[in-house]
Amino acid sequence: MSTAEQTAGEEGPTWGEVTPDAARRLLIAAVEAFAERGYHATTTRDIAGRAGMSPAALYIHYKTKEELLHRISRIGHERALGILRTAASGEGSPTVRLADAVSSFVRWHAGGRTTARVVQYELDSLGPEARAEIVALRRQCDAQVREIIEDGVAAGDFEVLDVRGTTLAVLSLCIDVARWFNTEGPWTPDEVGALYADLVLRMVGAERAPGGEGR
Repeated sequence: MSTAEQTAGEEGPTWGEVTPDAARRLLIAAVEAFAERGYHATTTRDIAGRAGMSPAALYIHYKTKEELLHRISRIGHERALGILRTAASGEGSPTVRLADAVSSFVRWHAGGRTTARVVQYELDSLGPEARAEIVALRRQCDAQVREIIEDGVAAGDFEVLDVRGTTLAVLSLCIDVARWFNTEGPWTPDEVGALYADLVLRMVGAERAPGGEGR
């Protein structure tokens, strides 16, 4: 099993929607290569070699290297948006929903760190049209978290002077987990998710129940 598959975990993409099998193998190989070497330093030959295929075989499924990055980015951002949308529309107080959003989003970045590094840090490698599509998905992600924080302020549960700035800070904290998380380190994705949820609730001035859980 590849690194990209091993680190996808329950929260990460399974790539099951990518067919046929050869196209999926190439995409997974691209994730690993982009995460390890960066988009610009990776060649189509690198990707095909990791997939155990010839460079010519790659072009049967993907016209360009950018098409591979675009598909990885789109699938990853759609998964991230689904996680945040589920939390934002869930039951419970804004405190509960914000804690759920943060812990779930952090688990996704930790459990699927190889994919998340590519999804979050290679945006500027995309061309204008593809980049615009991914930026639109990012804005939808922002909107889900901002909505929860706005609900908390309106309910008097949160003390936040700058909702947009706080939303940016929350998302930045979550995204950065993909940069430093190590499966051989002292924490599991669940533990980091719980830690970050508590930190964010403190950031917004939320009242927490004993044990650090949102009320």
